[in-house]
Parts: sequence; C-alpha cells; structure tokens
Amino acid sequence: MGPTFPADYESIKRRVEAADPLAYARTRNYIDGAVTYLSPYISRGVISTRQVLDTVLAKGYALQSIEKFFQELAWREYFQRVWQAKGDELFNDLRQPQPEVMHRKMITALQNTATGIDAIDQQIKQLYQRGYLHNHARMYVAAIACNVGKAHWLAPARWMYFHLLDGDWASNSCSWQWTAGAFSSKKYFANQGNINHFLNSSQRNTFLDVGYDWLPRIPIPDVLLDTTDQQLHTPLPHTPAPSLDATLPTLVYNSYQLDPLWREHERANRVLLLEPSHFQKYPVSARVLQFIIDLSKNIPGIQIFNGEITDLTKLISPESIISKEHHAFRYPGKKDVRDWLFPHVTGYFPSFSAFWKKAYIV
Repeated sequence: MGPTFPADYESIKRRVEAADPLAYARTRNYIDGAVTYLSPYISRGVISTRQVLDTVLAKGYALQSIEKFFQELAWREYFQRVWQAKGDELFNDLRQPQPEVMHRKMITALQNTATGIDAIDQQIKQLYQRGYLHNHARMYVAAIACNVGKAHWLAPARWMYFHLLDGDWASNSCSWQWTAGAFSSKKYFANQGNINHFLNSSQRNTFLDVGYDWLPRIPIPDVLLDTTDQQLHTPLPHTPAPSLDATLPTLVYNSYQLDPLWREHERANRVLLLEPSHFQKYPVSARVLQFIIDLSKNIPGIQIFNGEITDLTKLISPESIISKEHHAFRYPGKKDVRDWLFPHVTGYFPSFSAFWKKAYIV
C-alpha cells in the first residue's frame, strides 16, 4: 500500500502537525522512512513552506536541531527562485549541456513499467496509481533514463510531472537536470545494491548489478533502447462562465495557488482559473487535475472556469483582479507576495549551496 493524499483541509492540517523533523532526518532516504507526504499540498499552494516550518518550531524544536528538515524546505524555495529568475529556460539545460545524450524521447520500458528492475517498476506503478513517488525513487528513475539509457532529461521529466500530484515544474525539471549532469557538476548513478538498500528489495543480476567504477561505462541495456513519442494531454472540464459581482474584487486561484486561508474573510469573487494555454505547456493527467479541483473545494464559493485570463477580463475589470505571485502566470491587477522562507534572498544561484549560504544565517 502506498501513501494516500486526502484533499480536505482538516486532514491536511493534521498531516502538517504530525511531521516529525528528527525522524525525517534519520530515515527520509528509505522508502518506508518518516517522510511527511506534504509535497502535494506545498506544490499546490494549499500550505506554504513557511507554514510548515512555523508549525514544527511551535513544538519547541530549535532551528539548529532540525536543520536537515529545514534544508529540505529550503530546496523547494531555491528551485522556485531558479524558476523565477530563469523562466522558460527551465526547459533547457541550465548549467551545461547534458553529457552523452543519445535521443530526446521517452524510454518505453520506463513508461510501461518493464525495466526489469523490480523495485523501480513497482514504484512507477505506484506513480500511475497514486500520483506519488518517493524522492529517492525519482532520482533512481532519472538516473536510469538519462545516465544509463542516455535520454535527454526533458521528455521523461515531462512524463513524470504529468503524473505527480505534487508536480512542480521548478522542482521537477531542476532535479532531473541535477541527476543528468545539466544542473550539477556530475551525473548521479545508483547501482542495484543501492536500490535494494533504500527500496527494501533484494534483486540481483540486473543491468545495474555492477560496481560504481563500471556503472558509468556500461552500454545502453537492450531493454532501454526502445523509445516512444509521448502524447500528454490534460482533459479540462467544460465549464460555464463564472457568475461575478462587478462591485467586488475577483481573487484568481490556479493549480499552484489553492490556499483556503488567503484573504478568507474578505467579500470577493473567487475563481479557480484553468487556462488551456497553461496546461498545454505543462500538461497533467486526469488524476492530477481532479486532485487540483478537489483541493479547490476547501475554498468557500469558488467557481471553476476553463478559460484564459483574457476571457475572465471580458467579464470583469482587469483592475479588480487579485492574485498571488507565481512565475507561471501573468495576471493583471494586484499581486500579493508569496509566503517565502527567505524573502530577502532573490535572484539566481547556480547551486543550492550558494543559495543556502546566503539564506541560512544562524
């Protein structure tokens, strides 16, 4: 049984309260470790990294004693700052060209859960069934695709993003690039022993069952040679035009901003805007879309609208629109600042360590 992700806000708050930063630091790399399962709610803007940190600190932990937990929250903010600074450059290799690329397609065996690495195939099945992958499993999949199968990172990264409930283009694309050596100083490799250790498996005699000295030099295994062109499409719902009171401001929500506490006591129109142009650029599965819609139900009075922001401004004045800043969307009107952990640390940093040195001053 894999993790489940309830969409009601009370369950989400309980999950935040249950986070154990010390157990997380000790066990987070193991498939059955004490991970928080908060990533879908952070990615969708239901809760913020600041909210999670404040809840943990309120239990009496000293910041220095939970530095690993704090650092993992900071990684998310770092990736957001990269996206903010680089924009659409996240679709390209950021620091240097990915080495040894043989093609720019999806590897069929990964897509079909047929790599022959049993623990990896099982994890991909869980991705399809539950919309979630443990972070270590994500690294293993990316390493197999890019560094053993020699695929460029973009196509498989788009495939994984399509299925993830916590899909965030910044975290996803930067992590794939880090693994593939396009946003890091070297590629990441893991052999079968490493996978067995962290994913609780015991398989032997696979194409990864070799030493680390040999692993970067193995020829592409036959099972990874077949490739496919993906057709990723988001099945957006048909919706009527929202009914809006022109005397009130209109709060615009989206798939990355579903905070039920945002301006919760104000009288306003509230619209979850599902822009076809956004989902054409960043397609997600029907499961992910339904999760987004279910999360929006925590916001009283919200109306779902399948349309562009320009369609919305035909119904109300652009000046009456209020949104929360996000680099994937360009809305008119007023923009509220996001709840950053480090609002003073802006701009592009080529590595997390450079960002962390600037951000974390004890």
